[in-house]
Amino acid sequence: MFQTDLLINGEPRAASSGTSFERRNPSTGEVATRAAAATPADVDAAIAAAHAAFPAWSAMAPGARRALLLTAADKMEALRGQFVEAAVEEAGGAPMWYAFNVTLAANMLREAASMTTQIAGEVIPSDVPGSLALGVRQPCGVVVGIAPWNAPVILGTRALAMPLACGNTVVLKASELCPAVHRLIGQVFADAGFPPGVVNVITNAPDDAASVVERLIAHPAVRRINFTGSTRVGRIIAQTAATYLKPVLLELGGKNPVVVLDDADLDAAVEAAAFSAFFNQGQICMSADRILVSAKVADEFVARLATKTATLKAARSDAPLAGMVDPSAAARVEAMLEDARTHGATVTQTGPGVDGNIMQPAIVDGVTPAMLVYQEESFGPIVSVLRFDSDEEAIRLANDSEYGLSSAVFSRDIGRAMAVAQRIESGICHINGPTVHDEAQMPFGGVKGSGYGRFGGKAAIAEFTDLRWITVQTTLRHFPI
Repeated sequence: MFQTDLLINGEPRAASSGTSFERRNPSTGEVATRAAAATPADVDAAIAAAHAAFPAWSAMAPGARRALLLTAADKMEALRGQFVEAAVEEAGGAPMWYAFNVTLAANMLREAASMTTQIAGEVIPSDVPGSLALGVRQPCGVVVGIAPWNAPVILGTRALAMPLACGNTVVLKASELCPAVHRLIGQVFADAGFPPGVVNVITNAPDDAASVVERLIAHPAVRRINFTGSTRVGRIIAQTAATYLKPVLLELGGKNPVVVLDDADLDAAVEAAAFSAFFNQGQICMSADRILVSAKVADEFVARLATKTATLKAARSDAPLAGMVDPSAAARVEAMLEDARTHGATVTQTGPGVDGNIMQPAIVDGVTPAMLVYQEESFGPIVSVLRFDSDEEAIRLANDSEYGLSSAVFSRDIGRAMAVAQRIESGICHINGPTVHDEAQMPFGGVKGSGYGRFGGKAAIAEFTDLRWITVQTTLRHFPI
């Protein structure tokens, strides 16, 4: 069992109330972690520490910030085994997934390090004689990052990396489902030698989540919020931030389509679709929830996909498909399958439906708008198949969703695929590639119900800096009065 504390002003500390909460292993039901349950006073202390550390951190030379971020990347990789162990215990997924999490998260830190010298402004032509007008990007202050459990190391690190590179200080609110993993991220920065208060981590009991988030957003010293999670909670975060006029970056849910045109390489499309739909039990914001396939090739495609899916088994072992985050999550997805069956869909599943948090992957064919699987994000190892007769119909089906995060188009005709991709309402689209794909330097984010703003590389600079207009009058200026 893991015992975790808060990280405030560079020091580990218990919750001010002395209370803690438990996270149980989703497979065994045993206590995985006992974590400090932060109080409003702890939230205030973490923000105060970040606020006090901001002047020196924001004034630090970019090369010095870069060196610390690079050291943090190395320290993170050194803790790979601890990250994997904690994540398997708390979130129930496969070790290989969490090992990859560490690799990508470390690369995010390295990419952020490279951005410290790229926070550039511009000289803007002015009509005022002798006026040198500048657009200057400056750190905004204390940034709150709220991260989820499903890609815990990646998304916890992403909540911090670019804010730090831009010269901000941060408070990470850990997920209640993986407090040990997110607290370990804080340890990475402590081990790397970051100044006290630059990175703070708080954990909270599930029942206190709403009050903790409200306190984090409302605090006057907090200038930015970033949140990755469900669209339902994202709306609450956005509404709360709007109350206090705080900018917020939201990366939310997805109902991501894979569009298979009639000239696609079906073998390539099947491999990408199976990976996109079932990897990490479909618990990735970019997971493919829908496969839209041309009626001309649909029967053959579905047959090949079923053959591929039959090779994928979920088990409580070091397997590509391990367990879901909770038995309740598996039960919810199983209910979606039962609803589809009731409404006439054909469900092909590779084994008995649910065993605790273990659920076997399933293909749902013959989907109609009357079914839950048509509109609701499953966030589980199931994928719907819908058939279309024309490219126009494919585009309509792809856009018939409140979400707009990731998408994919398969075709041997790149011009045709590009024409379809450009009309799909999503922040990300991959031609002849999977919907599940991320790189540290890419602009990552969605549209519509999938949120707004962009993580990653240069795109994130605008999210975590203030753009100021500063002028220098170099000659005598004349005034009308």
